Amino acid sequence: MAALVVFGVSFGVLAVAGGIPGWQAVLMSAIVFAGSAQFAAVAVIAGGGTALAAIVSGGLLNTRYIATGVVAGRVLPGGPVRRALEGQLIVDESFALGVAASGDPGKPDPEATLISGALLWASWVAGTALGALLGPVVGDPSRYGLDAAFPALFVALLWPLLASRRAVRCALGGAVVALLLAPWTPAGVPLAGAAVAGLVLA
Repeated sequence: MAALVVFGVSFGVLAVAGGIPGWQAVLMSAIVFAGSAQFAAVAVIAGGGTALAAIVSGGLLNTRYIATGVVAGRVLPGGPVRRALEGQLIVDESFALGVAASGDPGKPDPEATLISGALLWASWVAGTALGALLGPVVGDPSRYGLDAAFPALFVALLWPLLASRRAVRCALGGAVVALLLAPWTPAGVPLAGAAVAGLVLA
């Protein structure tokens, strides 16, 4: 939670620096709750892109949730509507914590996943609000290294999962695809490509 508050602060600061009103940044965190998609959208808007381009970039980044959604959908309790609502709490971190609790990547522990997801959502929104308030004071976020929060979080999530050759193969394949796509494609495409490569290599 503490890490996600810091991550949320960096998003709030970057959003305000990119010209997004603080209340819109907080609302985005509350209803989207997808850090990578939100960072991509802010990057597009700050770079002069359209709202449509920002939505497409965020959507491409979130294609990776198709795989985690399929897995989590098998273990979440209740009917389709309840599972759809609970599924909004399935993010990279809550899924990883659910897997850590169960010890089985194919069956994340539903209770651990949902409780951690709810706590992470609250941390994310609170961090964004704090960052939006601090944004005008902080100024350029790269001065303090806040722009490095996003890649650092993904490395921290990935590292404990590299326990098998298959996982390493998927991670390396995704990294190669992302690096090849990064110089030539819009924000969001490299991560989506990495997710597809990981699924193919799995």
